[in-house]
Amino acid sequence: MKNIEKNNEEKILDATLRVIESHTISGTRISLIAKEADMLQSNVLYYYKTKEEILVAMQKRILDIFPKLREELRDNTEDTLESALEVFSKNEENLLKNFPEYNHAEMDFWVQSRTDEDTRVRFAESYDLWRQEIREVLEKYVPDLPENLKKILPAQYVSMLEGFTIQYLIDEKNMDMTEYFAMSRELILNTVKPYMK
Repeated sequence: MKNIEKNNEEKILDATLRVIESHTISGTRISLIAKEADMLQSNVLYYYKTKEEILVAMQKRILDIFPKLREELRDNTEDTLESALEVFSKNEENLLKNFPEYNHAEMDFWVQSRTDEDTRVRFAESYDLWRQEIREVLEKYVPDLPENLKKILPAQYVSMLEGFTIQYLIDEKNMDMTEYFAMSRELILNTVKPYMK
């Protein structure tokens, strides 16, 4: 029974992602989710009592996917600073090329975070995790890096990656992903170079 419930919850969340992709969060309705999931609306409401509950589960799913994908990439990289930094850009590249709907939904949730404190808090936690992962990379490969750079460089790298994502989603034809991500890594590497042994 648990597997059926899990499968139905996944089916609802998959449908929710498609509805958000075509209607945005503000246009998402439980009736649209039910139709997209090929379920009765009452069945959707059995698993999630409100649209807000579905959206919270959807946001958590999206925010949970990013670190899992980075971990998979990390397992197959060389033991160098450049390769470790590349994990983050390869993750963004993979999502943008293969799962753009996740980034579209992420941007939509980001807009929602302006007026929904819980959504904002979940984003803050996600960004904090991302910055912490980058900081750990920097501490591993550049142990003598000054504290202020250990703090600011992860935030800067996240901003470069997210900034590219926003631009790419709006104007893909004018954005060179490979060149941009290589330059972003190079900027970080050049900044830490004086502190490397």
